[in-house]
Amino acid sequence: MSLSAAEDDSSSSEIHLPAEIDWHMLDKSKFFFLGAALFSGVSAALYPMVVLKTRQQVSSAKYSCLNMSCAIMRYEGFRGFYKGFGTSLMGTIPARALYMAALEATKSNVGTGLMELGFSDTTATAMSNAAAGVTSAMAAQLVWTPIDVVSQRLMVQGCSSSNGGSNNSMLRNLNSENYRNGIDAFRKILCADGARGFYRGFGISILTYAPSNAVWWTSYSMVHRVIWSAFGSYMCDNNCNHFRPDSRAMLGVQGLSAVLASGVSAIVTMPLDTIKTRLQVLDADDNGRRRPLTFGQTIRNLVKEGGLLACYRGLAPRWASMSMSATTMITTYEFLKRLSTKSQEKFT
Repeated sequence: MSLSAAEDDSSSSEIHLPAEIDWHMLDKSKFFFLGAALFSGVSAALYPMVVLKTRQQVSSAKYSCLNMSCAIMRYEGFRGFYKGFGTSLMGTIPARALYMAALEATKSNVGTGLMELGFSDTTATAMSNAAAGVTSAMAAQLVWTPIDVVSQRLMVQGCSSSNGGSNNSMLRNLNSENYRNGIDAFRKILCADGARGFYRGFGISILTYAPSNAVWWTSYSMVHRVIWSAFGSYMCDNNCNHFRPDSRAMLGVQGLSAVLASGVSAIVTMPLDTIKTRLQVLDADDNGRRRPLTFGQTIRNLVKEGGLLACYRGLAPRWASMSMSATTMITTYEFLKRLSTKSQEKFT
């Protein structure tokens, strides 16, 4: 499905966008190899935002991003913003590979199938993007959930000292185990909770990321089309025919679409993401023994701490992280697809 076919009215013929690259056009080995390198760099740039979001979500008190950042820098130094990054990076390559494969295969196959059933291009694109968001999230979570459990525990180590030692106000239920590194955390979680310990919050992760991805990809495709449609109408009003946008215009529209889609997705799924993070990181105290929090206990704690507003702690860094990640992801992703196109399939 080509972006140039986004609209049915006459304005669509005025803007000539590069045709969309489908799954069958890609050199898969180049796609996965270059993707691993490019997205590892993106993850490194955005990781501090993830640390801030995670610490705000598990905190039993409200702390601003600025206060949290200053506390981390004061008590833990710059390295505090990259706790657990090595573990997270190890999971990025296989998780991204699963994500991209499921995303592209679903978009291509579902979109083609819907078009053959008689759906319009706009409807088929929206539905195929939603389906692709769900399947890619479910595939990636098979790898990401264990990585999240380990890396998030490493992220929140030192939270209490970062808050001047006020354990009670910061993280009452934080797992008290100290981890030297990702391997040590893996071993201790396995000994304490067994293999199931790595999939704490798996169900809620699926409930969080599947709709989040569906909402994001659907919102992105629709916003993208609306912007180009509006731009096409503007060009028609100014009697400018056969406009071919340059790379800067393409990047600008992709970036704006990604930011708006991230805002919608972050607001809709933030409560589930907060519950998921707490289930994966916090423990309950049962007569001196630590055991995983239940879904019900997590909900009750959030209600006590402020109700729905408590579920939105960390929204600002999550939105910022999602926006920056999505903007770099979508522009890198489109660039990657064009780099990975089979030589005989290349076109503009």
